[in-house]
Amino acid sequence: MTTERLRALIVEDEWPAREYLVELFEDSKLVDVVGAVSNLDEARQALHDTARLGIDVAFIDVRLGGEGDEGGLDLVRSFAGRANAPMFVLATAFRDHAIEAFSLDIVDYLVKPFTEERVEQCLRRLLARRRATMPASHSARIVARRGKTLVFLEPDEVWAFEAAERLTSVHTPHGVFDVDLSLAAIELSFGRSLLRVHRNWLVNAAHIKELDREGRETRIFVGSCIGPEQRGVRIPVGRERAQAVRDMLLASATGVRRGQ
Repeated sequence: MTTERLRALIVEDEWPAREYLVELFEDSKLVDVVGAVSNLDEARQALHDTARLGIDVAFIDVRLGGEGDEGGLDLVRSFAGRANAPMFVLATAFRDHAIEAFSLDIVDYLVKPFTEERVEQCLRRLLARRRATMPASHSARIVARRGKTLVFLEPDEVWAFEAAERLTSVHTPHGVFDVDLSLAAIELSFGRSLLRVHRNWLVNAAHIKELDREGRETRIFVGSCIGPEQRGVRIPVGRERAQAVRDMLLASATGVRRGQ
């Protein structure tokens, strides 16, 4: 039986740490290393070429020599949420970026010194996430609740999922219903068909109709139509995600220059 393997990019400026990760990956038989680079310029070039290189995951050090204290985290911020972006793992000696990392949908956070067991646990998690994003997983219907009634929804009927006060709701053309899953579990099940625009919101990018900015605030309208009789929901976009969301929407559309 052929072993399922990930294609990985390593971004690490310290040669011993970079080579140790390469060695651990090769020994695991779960990873093909498609690149191991030491600086942001090489990393950006590889990530812009993710589709051709087939990168599933990028392992990135937070602090890269000569790139500032958070050069690696800045790199993740610039690519997270983009269409075809790989999964990201932070591999670092510092624990103090974990909260922001997971707000950017980092799949895992490896703290140096790495161990074989911890790295393999991370790889298994990545493989599970990738399987969950495969098209076949998108065919499952969603079971929601309206009071004591079960409601069955097709994935393409969903406008957005919202988390509020320990409850999760699904917004659809048919109304708003409760679901018994966290946003993290929903994201794992439906993968890249949903876009994390805010810590409390996952949206179906196919139903995004408007994006507007006022000052430092960005909002999107997700629904079935636009105009005076709009049907849908207005959703805040997290400030740290706003540029990535805009770039993703413009990358899959034509008619407006990027700078506008």
